[in-house]
Formats: sequence, structure tokens, C-alpha cells
Amino acid sequence: MENDLKVWRAKADVTQAELAEEVEVSRQTINAIERGRYDPSLELAFELADYFECRIEDIFHYDPEE
Repeated sequence: MENDLKVWRAKADVTQAELAEEVEVSRQTINAIERGRYDPSLELAFELADYFECRIEDIFHYDPEE
């Protein structure tokens, strides 16, 4: 699944560690999501969207062809 988490994080001027602390995951988890190596749980996706005050679809892009 493609995502724009790094873009949203940069717009908010927040580090991976700061974001991780806010959504209660490790910095490594945020890094893995940004690199496309880990797809977050639905709960975590909602928490990230809530943090950035946007929709899940604004951050994560699902392509059924992948």
C-alpha cells in the first residue's frame, strides 16, 4: 500500500520519534510505514489520520492491483 505519511509528517514539522510517541508506536514502526515495508493496522491508520486531522485515504492509497 502506498502512503504519503512522510509528506504529512514534513508538513506538520514533526519527527518520526515525535509522531511515534503521539500514536504510541516505535519510531521504527513509523519508519517502516513510510518506507512501505509495513501496513499499519486499521486502528493505527485512524490514529494517524486523527493526528493530522485528515482522512485515512489522504495518507494511505490502496491499489487492488498490487
